[in-house]
Formats: sequence, structure tokens, C-alpha cells
Amino acid sequence: MSRPVVLIAEELAPSVIAVLGDGFDIRHVDGADRAALLPALAEADAVLIRSATQVDAEALAAAPRLKVVARAGIGLDNVDVPAATARGVMVVNAPQSNVVSAAEQAVALLLACARNIAPANEALKQGKWQRSKWTGVEVADKTVGVVGLGRIGVLFAQRMSAFGTRLIAYDPYISAARAGQIGVKLVSLDELLRESDFISIHLPKTPETVGLIGKEQLAMCKPTVRIVNAARGGLVDEQALADALASGQVAGAGIDVFDKEPCTDSPLFGFDSVVVSPHLGASTVEAQDKAGVAVARSVKLALEGEFVPDAVNVQAGGVVVEEVRPALPLVEKLGRLFTGLAGGVAAQLQVEVRGEVTAHDVSVLQLAALKGVFADVVEEQVTFVNAPALAAERGVEVSLTTDPESPDFRSLITVRGTLPNGDQVSVSGTLSGPRQVEKLTEVDGFDVDLIPAEHLLFFRYADKPGVVGTVGAALGEAQVNIAGAQVSRTSQGGDALMALTIDSAVPGDVLDAIATAIGAQSARYVDLT
Repeated sequence: MSRPVVLIAEELAPSVIAVLGDGFDIRHVDGADRAALLPALAEADAVLIRSATQVDAEALAAAPRLKVVARAGIGLDNVDVPAATARGVMVVNAPQSNVVSAAEQAVALLLACARNIAPANEALKQGKWQRSKWTGVEVADKTVGVVGLGRIGVLFAQRMSAFGTRLIAYDPYISAARAGQIGVKLVSLDELLRESDFISIHLPKTPETVGLIGKEQLAMCKPTVRIVNAARGGLVDEQALADALASGQVAGAGIDVFDKEPCTDSPLFGFDSVVVSPHLGASTVEAQDKAGVAVARSVKLALEGEFVPDAVNVQAGGVVVEEVRPALPLVEKLGRLFTGLAGGVAAQLQVEVRGEVTAHDVSVLQLAALKGVFADVVEEQVTFVNAPALAAERGVEVSLTTDPESPDFRSLITVRGTLPNGDQVSVSGTLSGPRQVEKLTEVDGFDVDLIPAEHLLFFRYADKPGVVGTVGAALGEAQVNIAGAQVSRTSQGGDALMALTIDSAVPGDVLDAIATAIGAQSARYVDLT
């Protein structure tokens, strides 16, 4: 088989290639060159980008094999996430890669602004020794307002604490107790604006946050305030800030991001009290290396069909913890086995999770089950991304139930469904022992203890003598080797289920002949390869 094609569309850290390893066909293209990008996408299984490459609906349409778009950074403004989701393409980023660098950039801008570093530097390089002109202010004992206590805001606050500052913050999505744990007093935005000597903004760009700091908010500030924005352009109204600087309402600013980028002309550029930089928050060697390594790992997981923690368009709650992750392959197999036994798509599907594992968020197990259910049903690739959409398109009602009690196993997962004709099918499994060995424990109400091998056979029939011998002889004659077999029954002479693991596929005519010979109510061969 040919190796998956990984297309690198922008310059990334050398460590990316090392992480990907030798299992991929790595190709390069200039992602900003549309005429080169679109043809290169035709054979790509994954594409790695930064901010210059636009992955829109047109690009996605040009990439029929594409499984994952990986953005080496946080922002996804250049990726059409809804279009990717509709095509079952996973979108991943590196949300943790630049948090330290971004926090440090905000600190650097604040200090540079407080001490007039930029204009003093420029003047001295022009031969002007002007010590009194560039007198600054100390940061110690000042009030620093942090707008947004996300990952970067918290890191910024922790670093500013070391300067002996009083820290206050505005964030409607964090509790006062949590803020208190990091030494920050939670206040309203108006109170923060009135009290702060320095204000640093650490918010995402959303319809609610665009223009959050405008003319009205700047009018509330002390005339000695200095404002830092190293988050996203547009959160501060640049013209309003320039007007406030001109009137003396604001003393200075440190700006790393702009409403329109690249930005080479801004009303802010005319003030000596403003320090600017061209969106350098993530521009450190360490951040770029972290971002490249993170997305390379995500690409490997995605192309191997594994769950990707940093996927932004997967409908699962939060990060998949280590206690849940080993169950993903098992549950996907349960989903495939369910479809194989059902012989079609269910009208209703329920994923039941019991036992110790329910102490964690197990919503991803529903996705794994759906991925397995549709893997052998549809022609397109089935991923954690598009599995819910495939269920919705086919009118399948899906639910997840959990129960901390599991009488027989530490944890147990069941995929149970009702077919359009009213018949019910169920299959259960668990992870056994310290090695977390996958085991099937139940099929249609019959107890089994079976490893879900690549080739499985199931016969439902009325319990009677000679059935095992008949099945074994027929498979032997067809040169199909039996690796393991179990018979489970409701009662002597009642309904019985024979489950077999075999070493190769069973031809359809052989399966039909065996079913006829033993009077089977149903006979199913399930291929899990």
C-alpha cells in the first residue's frame, strides 16, 4: 500500500518531520500560491498549515482524500471549519503551543510601554542622548487589570504578580473562587477600567468581544493608564485608542495585533507612547516547535484512525482522559459488530456505559460507536467528525446512558439498537486485566467470552446435538480454520448462539449452506479487518 500523503503548505519547525517519521509521503507546497496549492491537495491525506494558507470550500473540494487539516497554532480564521466538518475532515490546531510566548509578549509590551523602551532606543540610535525625555513609570505597586482569565491571561497574571502588582480581572466565565486561587480579584469591566494603571487584554475574537474597549470604555480609564493588546486585533477600537492618546485620556499602549493584518499604516503609529509589533505573540522558536510537534502528533493519530484530543470539530466533551482512551478501539469494534449482526442501519441506537469508567467524561464513546456502526455502511470515510451527521442524515436516534454500577465487570460498554422492523440487536464488551485485553461479553443477550478477532461467525439456532460438529466439518471442508468457538444457550433445548473466531473470510455460499444444515435462525459473518 502507498504511504499516506502529508502536504506541508508552510514553513514549519524541523521537528515536524521527525515526529511524522518514515510512515508518510511528505510533500511541500507554497500554500499562499493558490495555483500550486489546489493541484497538490488532490492526493493529500493531511495538510499542515500556519496562517497564510486558506483552506476553504474550494480547497476542500480539491482534496477528495483529505482526512485532516492541521493548523500549527491557535487561530483558525483561515480554515472553513463547517465545510471541513461537512466533508468529514478533522480540523486540529495546537491550542497550548504559544500560551507561554503570548503571555511573555504581553509582559514585554507592558514593560516597554512603561519605560518608553521603543522611542528611547530609536532616539539613541539616531545619536540623541535624552534621558529626561523618556522617563517612565514603575510597575511595582500598580494595579494591573487582566481582561480574560483564560490560559494566557492566567500566565500573564502569574508573571505580573512577581512585579509586586495588585491584580484584578474581568471574566464573566470564571468564578471568583478560581480567580482567588491565582491571586486575582474578580471585578466588573467598568471597575477594572476605572481602577487599573495597566490593562492587558486576553480574550478570543468573537462577535461579543469585537470593539469591547472603545470610546466609552476608554473614557472611564485613568489618564495614566497604559493598555496592552497581544490577543486579537479588533478587541480594542484602534481609532478610539488613538483619539484617547491624542487627548491625554490614555498614557500609552502596547499593541501586537491589529484589526486588519498585515497592518503597515495605523493612527497608532504616530505616537511615541505606543509600542507596536507585527503579531509576534507566537513568534518564538519554542512556540513554533511546540506547535509543529503538536499538530504532527495529531496528524499521525488522525491518519491512524485514532481519536485526536486537539480536534476542534469533534462533538465530544473536553479532553479524552487516559482512563477512557483504551476503550475507543473496543467500542468502534462493537459498533461494526452491531452493524454486521443487524445487517443494516438501526432506527434507534443506544450506547450504554457502566462501571468505573463513568467517573470520567465518556461522551467520546458514543462517537466511537457511531464511527464503527457506519464504517461498513457508507462509501465515504467515517470519522469522529462526520459520524453524528451520518446518523442524523439517516434518521438514527442516538443516545448515551451511563451507570456507575456494573455487577460483573469493572467497566462494560453495550451498543444496543432497534431496527426499522422492530428487532433488537445488542453487543457488549469490556477491557480485561492489567493489559486491557478487549473482550466480547454479550451478543443479543447471550453471554460470551471472546476476543473480537478480525473474522467472526455467529449462528442463532435451536439447541440440539451435532450442531458444533456440522459447523466444524463444513468450515474444514472449505479450508476455513477455527481459532476459537463458544456456544451459549438460554436453556437446554432452547435458543442457542454459536460464536466463532476464524482465520479467514467465509464465502457466502458456505455460510448459507451451514445455516441450512443446522436450521439456523440467523447466520452472520463479520469482518473486522
